[in-house]
Amino acid sequence: MAMKTTDSTDTPVRVALVVGSNREGRFGSVVADWLLERLRARDGMEAEVVDVAEAPLPTTLSPSPEAAEALAAVTPRLAAADAFVVLTPEYNHSYPAGLKNLIDWHYGEWRAKPVALVSYGGLAGGLRAVEHLRQVFAELHAVTVRDTVSFHNAHGAFDDRGRPKDRTGPDAAAKVMLDQLEWWARALREAREKRPYGG
Repeated sequence: MAMKTTDSTDTPVRVALVVGSNREGRFGSVVADWLLERLRARDGMEAEVVDVAEAPLPTTLSPSPEAAEALAAVTPRLAAADAFVVLTPEYNHSYPAGLKNLIDWHYGEWRAKPVALVSYGGLAGGLRAVEHLRQVFAELHAVTVRDTVSFHNAHGAFDDRGRPKDRTGPDAAAKVMLDQLEWWARALREAREKRPYGG
């Protein structure tokens, strides 16, 4: 009797939601909670939060006991992910140092996997940070999905319950972005299973 094989197309996509700000009093937690709700509402996805504020990686990029301890807490979670949603604010026309540090401490964990980018900020809504991250993830052999979600003047865009005041636009944008992320995640997972990525 033939054994039943598991069809990876039926396996939920494991998504790491990377919260990219570690600034005290950050607004990112509000956006992250909203994003997590969107992710967990999807049947085909399982989400886990990876927060740079909870990953105190040294900035020296040199091996040390402190680095090893911090990496042990975060690296397996990135490695297990099929896809990423990276949430970033915009600081001085780019993304935060803590996020860059988390990215730079890892290499293989991003390779041949898709990344969706969500941003928040002032008038630009964090979109300049998003464009910089696209270049970084391209260097790491990751695939960024085309569509993004951005919150312009973010503090004023959410009510006191942490929900967007105008839910129609953000909800629709998130659906398009997550549909793309899930497609790429499944396609690339299947490809990695059939043939290890050697780029």
